[in-house]
Amino acid sequence: MASIALCGIIGSPLSGAIMKFCDGLNGMPGWQWLFLLEGIPSVVLGLVVLAFVDDEVDHAKWLDADEKRALKAQLANDPKVGEVHSLKAAFSEPVTLVMALIYLFLAMGIYGFVFWMPQLVKTAGTSDPFMIGLISMLPYAVAGIGMILIGKHSDRTGERRWHLGACALAGTIGYVVCGFFPSNTLMLVIGLTIAAIGIITSLGLFWILPTRFLTGIAAASGIALINSVGQFGGIISPYMVGKVKTMTGSATPGLYAIAFACLLGAMLIVWGLPKRLYFRESGSD
Repeated sequence: MASIALCGIIGSPLSGAIMKFCDGLNGMPGWQWLFLLEGIPSVVLGLVVLAFVDDEVDHAKWLDADEKRALKAQLANDPKVGEVHSLKAAFSEPVTLVMALIYLFLAMGIYGFVFWMPQLVKTAGTSDPFMIGLISMLPYAVAGIGMILIGKHSDRTGERRWHLGACALAGTIGYVVCGFFPSNTLMLVIGLTIAAIGIITSLGLFWILPTRFLTGIAAASGIALINSVGQFGGIISPYMVGKVKTMTGSATPGLYAIAFACLLGAMLIVWGLPKRLYFRESGSD
């Protein structure tokens, strides 16, 4: 999950460099070079996955017979803590829908700064695309460190509920700061960093919870449902901020709306999930 932050650390300055230094090359604008040069690696990776990633242990050519038997035995002995096992039960379980709604709010938070951070930085007074990329890298870098440290603390204490709720609340605070200081680059970056730490960290913590009540085929279908509903945040959040900016001339009301979505997510995390999901795990060093 930390790769989300890593891609921002690498991708932000890289995107800025492409937009600045490739603009007009061979008659193509910078944004076309951006799509081309950053799209090709994804296509190549897709072919690599098809060629080398196996669905099952028995299909893995890089394991010998003894290794396959040992791995299958280990998988068979893994504890099955979930309570929902069937496809029908996964879709009819209310907690699945609550978690889908929580993930929708969290996704609105992450897509808000993924899509709008460069534009917000530009509006605050930075016009050079490469410099915008360098500035946009900072929230991701701090968020990557925060994600690992907060995740380790959650593992060590065995506590998930308040860690996750606090991260969603940090997203709220970060977006409110951004809304208050749209023309101050320093305060804007501080707000974006707070939001990034909270939202990016929350994703790793969030995905611990579904397997507490979903197992087997229910895990596949239930997690797919949660993820599918959540991805609507990628439609709602960027469109909402853009529409508000077009209508009002400012992205601030849209940022406040995303902050409110993060707040709703935090409230559902703390008070909307059944108590059986809040058990404290045995912490480990």
